[in-house]
Amino acid sequence: MVQATPFLLVLSLALVAPSFSSRKCVLTGKWINDLGSNMTIGPMNEKGDFFGNYTTTVTVNKTETRTSPMLGSQHLTKEKSQPTFGFTVHWNFTDSVTVFTGQCFVDELGNEVLKTMWLLRLPENNINDDWKATMVGTNVFTRLHSQK
Repeated sequence: MVQATPFLLVLSLALVAPSFSSRKCVLTGKWINDLGSNMTIGPMNEKGDFFGNYTTTVTVNKTETRTSPMLGSQHLTKEKSQPTFGFTVHWNFTDSVTVFTGQCFVDELGNEVLKTMWLLRLPENNINDDWKATMVGTNVFTRLHSQK
């Protein structure tokens, strides 16, 4: 019986695992990232384009939040359950723009997660200062569920 236990464990994992990988990750909805910023992604059109808004507390004044518009696109393929995407946030409180690119995943527990990398472009008045005008980073977003 002891030898059968590892076999049964592997068999049960093999039967359950495909249900997680076949679950589709959907971008539409509300998300929060590891820095506490929130975004809302609206419905996709037939081309995979979407609009939304991005609310951040990552500003000079850490006590206030600022909301800015975003525009993005998701790669549409019927067989991809974990799509790639990109979006741009046009900050309305500064002369900067941030572009995000990433992929929507369903993790082992069935939770949707957005893994992203971003580039933030700051304005510079002199071409000689261009070297310091772009910042790069990563964020992980998790879905915000409405509370009743």
